Amino acid sequence: MLGPDTDQHRKDLAETLRQLRRAAGLSGERLAARTAMSQPKISRIESGKTVPTVSDVERIMQALDVPAEVRAELLALTRSANVEYTSLRSSARMGIWRSQAEIKALAEASSVVRQFLPAIPSGIIQTPDYARAVLTPGVEGRPARDIDRAVQARLESQEALNDESRTFHFVLTEQAVRLKRAENEIMVGQLRHMIEVMNRPNVDLSVLPSSALVNASPLNVFVVYDDRLVLTEIFAGEVALRDYRDVSYHLNIFDHFRDRAVSGNEAGELLESIADEFMRGPD
Repeated sequence: MLGPDTDQHRKDLAETLRQLRRAAGLSGERLAARTAMSQPKISRIESGKTVPTVSDVERIMQALDVPAEVRAELLALTRSANVEYTSLRSSARMGIWRSQAEIKALAEASSVVRQFLPAIPSGIIQTPDYARAVLTPGVEGRPARDIDRAVQARLESQEALNDESRTFHFVLTEQAVRLKRAENEIMVGQLRHMIEVMNRPNVDLSVLPSSALVNASPLNVFVVYDDRLVLTEIFAGEVALRDYRDVSYHLNIFDHFRDRAVSGNEAGELLESIADEFMRGPD
């Protein structure tokens, strides 16, 4: 769901690009040829049906020979249009199961998915029992069928892992796998499930030990879809970022933590040792 400011920024951007093309005396077909884009894409951008990336707008401005002072203003407008915020309240009103379906669609439309998980394991690698435990808190008063649908949608999103043409990279902090979000038995099952997931040929799962020296703070969950979109989670909701500078920034953060994490047998041994602690510990 778009906020009013984002919606207006997108309308203003579409209208400005259309006016600039007309002022330059170019048809949509000629602009498409100059920018190496398709004419339908130019049409969708100018009608507001497609939000252009910063790179798209830079190519259009170069083709139209837009003055420097206008370029800076237009790029600022483009970056504003490429930020989208969805509140937790609006997601709850629509049904938390719908969010899971959207996540599945994003994964299926991507070749490489990178997830940084400082709090809990991703839904795409959760067991049914763990998913129910995670999804249930905070939704008191909502009908049980909503939880059932959300859990089912989360499990369906895991089907994306079966397509080995896609690659999934998960970096979890040690805190994320130690945080007790369910009873001990469920936690043990979740930890051992992740060990099984690690054996998939298209999955790279690593854990950042608490003892690792890092030069950045693991502030929030984020997912990078290819090199085109970042979804970041905050307490109040979710922010989508499409500016290539924001995407590159998050890719660099991901690589920083991934380089300091353990993977393979080391990660498996760490997860198994934490599972053993849950097995020994009191409920």
